[in-house]
Amino acid sequence: MSNQCQTFDAKDFLSRLTHRPGVYQMYNSEGEILYVGKAKNLKNRVSSYFRSSGLSTKTRALVSKIADVQVTITNSETEALLLEQNLIKQQRPPYNILLRDDKSYPYIFISSKDAYPAVRFHRGSKRRQGRYFGPFPSSGAVRESLNLLQKIFRIRQCEDSFFKNRSRPCLQYQIKRCTAPCVGMISEQEYEQDLRHTAMFLEGKNQQLLQELGEQMEQASQALNFEQAAALRDQLISLQKVQEQQYVSGQSGDADVFGCAVGSGAVSIHMLFVRAGRIIGSKVFHPKVSVEDSPAEVLSAFVAQWYLGSDREIPAAVITALELEDAESIEAALTDKRQRKTALLYNVRGDRAAWQRLAQTNAEQQLGSYLANKQNVYNRFLALQDVMGLDSIPQRLECFDISHSSGEATVASCVVFDRNGPLKSDYRHFNIDGITEGDDYAAMHQALTRRYMRLKKGEGKLPDILLIDGGKGQVSQAMSVLEELQITEVMVVGVAKGPTRKAGFEMLIMGDSGEEMTLAGDSSALHLLQHIRDEAHRFAITGHRARRGKVRRTSTLEGIPGVGPKRRRELLKHFGGIQEVQRASVEEIAKVSTISRTLAEEIYSALHSEA
Repeated sequence: MSNQCQTFDAKDFLSRLTHRPGVYQMYNSEGEILYVGKAKNLKNRVSSYFRSSGLSTKTRALVSKIADVQVTITNSETEALLLEQNLIKQQRPPYNILLRDDKSYPYIFISSKDAYPAVRFHRGSKRRQGRYFGPFPSSGAVRESLNLLQKIFRIRQCEDSFFKNRSRPCLQYQIKRCTAPCVGMISEQEYEQDLRHTAMFLEGKNQQLLQELGEQMEQASQALNFEQAAALRDQLISLQKVQEQQYVSGQSGDADVFGCAVGSGAVSIHMLFVRAGRIIGSKVFHPKVSVEDSPAEVLSAFVAQWYLGSDREIPAAVITALELEDAESIEAALTDKRQRKTALLYNVRGDRAAWQRLAQTNAEQQLGSYLANKQNVYNRFLALQDVMGLDSIPQRLECFDISHSSGEATVASCVVFDRNGPLKSDYRHFNIDGITEGDDYAAMHQALTRRYMRLKKGEGKLPDILLIDGGKGQVSQAMSVLEELQITEVMVVGVAKGPTRKAGFEMLIMGDSGEEMTLAGDSSALHLLQHIRDEAHRFAITGHRARRGKVRRTSTLEGIPGVGPKRRRELLKHFGGIQEVQRASVEEIAKVSTISRTLAEEIYSALHSEA
């Protein structure tokens, strides 16, 4: 690798590089593509890869393989973005975020040529004459919608060859899923009306459709046509149930909503598909991340490639849970490709904000599920065995962390992982007392002593590896406790934040030798250590908040930071008493004029931390 670096004279190359926008392609000594990127200023962006310090482990790995860099100048950053995504799609560089789902989205299609058009599933080019409704997130979502339409409007879904050769109604007519236009059981005018109602439903015109069906039902009833009135009544009831149960209804319009969560070496991106103001489905992705580090960078690269590197349909609005650095150029590129205005939004309100929160919540939950996947965890345990030079794969890991607020309500956490992932039944909290406030060393010593004194007595299992969230000082506390209890079979490893205090730069401290070790940012072993460390941190904070909240709830709402006499009066006046405040949701608390959503979350957390 070092020889490859020497063959590329970065200083000479950068001295001749332009400041104009464009695309750069990095190659190794074999002429293989490594990475494709775009820049508003090529010289500034490419120069950043060859700094003497401050590069992430992943970027250093990329730079070590560069033998050649080629650039293509463009007229604007938007053109550079479009070219970048085309090159990524064609060349599939290993250091770019790559998508593996290139299938086009499915639609519902209604022909405009037939006397009795069918409602059908469609995927691919839109060459046939007729109307296309969608796109839908999956074929399952289309089939579910078609099944619903068949129940409510009884429009045929059979193939034309089947339709033209019928001499009597098929089973679909018998079970009231079709009106049998194939044998003239319904007139063209009546069928056209059912078809129009189907289109209104697919367009999201539910209120207008309900009103029209209600008026028609009343007219049929007044004309003493009770059979038709009953059929219209059944359609109304079905539509109302659908509106209540199946969709999140909101403002009109189409949007794709993106949430993104990054942690422990993994990424989860959750998409919500909103059409005509209704959430019609969702999709989750776990793209491979290499150079991009922050959630905003990951999401920016994903959104750009999702639309610009494929023929996927672009909606009128794209909503992201994170503010993207390249928002202006991505929005311009989306608008250019769509040939109509597309808004890339981050600061949104109302229903859009609810969709945004829902996408982000789902991304975070999906990340947790992905990290807990047994096969992923097992592979990470294998990697840890290799890194630590162990004779066999570890069976059990324990990790400790400390949490407090300026020394108040100190709590230590102990989380346990086995080869199936988090073993939550063995998690423990330790309320720390009798130490100087804020003394983390003493808190760690007390928690470890209490934990391993019990294990020494046979009340539980000893771990193969004891992980400490902290540096050398905390590791020495662990070694001291184990020595006092004469426990020699446990390996102690400290997981300390590196100089930048960013994920991927952790320093490992070996308890027996004091040796310091760093792992590559893409190491599966490091991702396992990050996961258990993050879980210990989360569990410690949960325990601390519960303990702190218990003390503060015994007094008044003023014990919550940010809630003074005025806000306390407003809360009690709004809800009528402290019990009603405790019953209220975050959204209800935030309705109080002096309470922001952030403060509402703090109040809710303080009042429910024991739950």
